This record gives sequence, C-alpha cells and structure tokens, in this order.
Amino acid sequence: MALNIVILAAGKGTRMHSDKPKVLHSIAGKPMLQHVVDTAANLQPTKIIVVYGHGGEMVPQALAQSSALFILQEPQLGTGHAVQQTLPQLDNDSITLVLYGDVPLIRQDTLQKILADQKSMTLLTQYLDNPKGYGRIVRDAAGKVTRIVEEKDATPEQRQIQEINTGILAAPTGMLREWLGNLRNENAQGEYYLTDIVAMAVTQGVKINTVQPAHAWEVMGINSKIQLAELERLWQLEQADRLLIQGVTLADPARLDIRGQLICERDVEIDVGCIFEGQVHLAKGVKIGAYSVIRNTRIAANTQVAPYSHIDRATIGEQCHIGPFARIRPGSILHDDVHIGNFVEIKNSEIADNSKANHLSYIGDATVGSRVNIGAGTITCNYDGANKFRTVIEDDAFIGSDTQLVAPVTVGRGATIGAGSTITKDAPAGELTLSRAKQVSVSGWQRPTKKK
Repeated sequence: MALNIVILAAGKGTRMHSDKPKVLHSIAGKPMLQHVVDTAANLQPTKIIVVYGHGGEMVPQALAQSSALFILQEPQLGTGHAVQQTLPQLDNDSITLVLYGDVPLIRQDTLQKILADQKSMTLLTQYLDNPKGYGRIVRDAAGKVTRIVEEKDATPEQRQIQEINTGILAAPTGMLREWLGNLRNENAQGEYYLTDIVAMAVTQGVKINTVQPAHAWEVMGINSKIQLAELERLWQLEQADRLLIQGVTLADPARLDIRGQLICERDVEIDVGCIFEGQVHLAKGVKIGAYSVIRNTRIAANTQVAPYSHIDRATIGEQCHIGPFARIRPGSILHDDVHIGNFVEIKNSEIADNSKANHLSYIGDATVGSRVNIGAGTITCNYDGANKFRTVIEDDAFIGSDTQLVAPVTVGRGATIGAGSTITKDAPAGELTLSRAKQVSVSGWQRPTKKK
C-alpha cells in the first residue's frame, strides 16, 4: 500500500527564545526537522508533506534540497487542524504516518513497526515514571485503548496513568479523512486535537494497536534550549556506546561529538573533545589527538593526527603524521608517510609519499612530489588578487626556510632552494637556486623613537 508521511512542524517554540523556527535548531549537526525528513525518506513513501507555520518561508528554504512538499498552516488551530491542511494531497488508497518536526531522533525500525498493520490504527506510546504534561492512553478493563486524554482535560485518576501518547501514529488515509472531518474543538485549549480521532476509531470498532520505541530518546520532543542540549548529549553518548562496542578506544565518551557519520575500523583511538562532521572514515590504527575537528575526510591506516588539528574534505594516506595545530583544507590529498607539522596549512594540494612540511608554512594549489622537504616559513604565493596559479615541486627537492614560491612556478627534481629566497622563475633540476639581495650594514643609522 502507498505511504504518505505528514510531518507537523508549525510550532513557534516560544521557549527557545529565538527568531529561528524551533524545528530549524540543530541537533547532531543538522536541523531537527532535517533528521525527521531524512528518516521519513528512508521508508520510501509516495509523499512527504511538511506542515509549517511560524517562521514564514524559513522552513521550506532551509530544506529546499529535500523532496518534501511544504504546506502552510495559518492560523495554527491544533494538530488535527494541521493534518487537515494536507488532505487534498493524500490519496485514500494509502496509509498515512504522522510525525513531528521537533521529535528528531525517531528511528526507522520503530516506524516500520508502526506500519506493520496497515488496516488498523497504530499509536506509538511510551511509559514514563513522570508523565506530567503528556496526553494519557486510556484503556478499558480488557486493556484495549479507548481514547487519549490531554493533561489539561484529564481527571486526577487519569493523570496517574503512566502510558503516554507520543503523537506519532499511522492510519488508513480514507478513515483518517473521515475522522478529521468530524473533529471538534470543545476542549480547554479550543483546538482541534488529532488525538480525538482515537475515540472515533474505537466507536467504529477499528482496532487500535500500540507499539513502543526501543529507546526513550527516540520520542523526546524539544521545546527549549535545555531540552535540546539534553537530547544532544543523549544522542552523542549513544554514538559513543556504538563505537565502544565496535572496539574504538575513546578517552572520554562524554567528550565526543559526531555530526554526521563516523566509520571506524579496528584499533582506532580518539582523544577528548574531538568533533566529526559529515562523512568521516578512520581506517585501522588511526589515532586522533585531542580537540581535533575532522569533516568529510578519509584517513588511511596508522595515521596519527596530533591535537588541535583541523581537516576538511581531504584524503589522508597511511602512516602520516599531522599536527599539532595543522590545517588541511578542501581538495588536499596526502599520500603515505607525509608529515604536516605545527601551524602548517595545506589547501587544494597533492603531496606525494615521504614528503614533509613540519613548521609554519602555507602550501596552496600545489603539486608536491616524493621525499620533498619544505622548510619552515615557506609559502606558495598562489593568488595574484584575481586568479589562482599552481606550484609544482618535483621529487627530492629541498625548499629552504622562509622561501616564497610565486606561482606559476616549477621546482625541478632534486633542486635546492636557498633559505630566504623569492622564486619567480622555474628552478632547474639538481641545482641550487637562490634569490637574495646583498647584505649591507648602514653605519650611523638610528632606530626611530616614539614621539611624545
């Protein structure tokens, strides 16, 4: 049967104290609504419909790359009213799954359990020791669901019920259309509650199933920055546990942030305070030093990244040594046994095996051969103010300290560049090239003094 997924994301989020719509606040590196849309897409639905309200066009603009259809709810008259706005887009011969944009970490396998019975209504419920604030699941003596009662409308006895409604449900679309048409707003809030359709289904003899999530954090909603921070840390600890089970060594599981997907092979070690963004792959034996930030990068076996290094959209070979305080920028490829030391920046450059730049250098738009030594303070001058040019340093070259290589320029195989040189022409292979003014001393010169 076809599947429609409706994501309710119209809430203002007053307690977030932000001009940004609540569902656009990030968790694990991306907007919470994006988490829900991505999980929904994995179910391969016919349609994903996002109902938005507060924040105007900020919500559809933020998710412009998704295939979701966006529908404005104006005014906001409750969850039932929100789903009503989607009815013209829903086919009767389908099942509709309702999700929430501020419940970002719901898992795909939990949703698949909800969709198992496509002829009945299925609710996702949860048992809480302290259910305050949630709608309660009311059952009869036989244990069958009879209705959901919101806290503001509940009796003292009903408020003792610990099984709560998460709001997530699935139902045949034809039935859902009928129930939504019969909603009334005769309640303490004066809103059209989606939960009222449960009692309608019971009256018609429709079976009401309930399933529970495997993890409590799957159904945690976010209404404040405190809750956002709490759920962020719960999620990160869950990721840390996954890595520990796989055999990754974490210096402190509580000080790790994964904002994307981190894949680790055997014997990987990660020190404290590291951040991984996008798609990161760490091969066997990789060691990541404290407070490093690595984004969309593959690092091959036995490479060591020293503390405070930043690596972004790069490919790193085996047995490399990087950092501390190194920056590897997008488009960089380091082959095997490359050494990039402290305060060295590499950008859009390829460095072949066994080459080194150990101190205080900038290598941009360069092709560097094997066994090259780049001295401290070396700069490839790749930009003339309008255009970028490339520097080529061939195998076995030695670049003396404090050298400027003004691109486009080639340093030949086995060439040596004398320290303090500014190279504007190609340096021939196997020879010493240097460019220095004659050293002079000026007799009688006095250093300027500060004027009062």
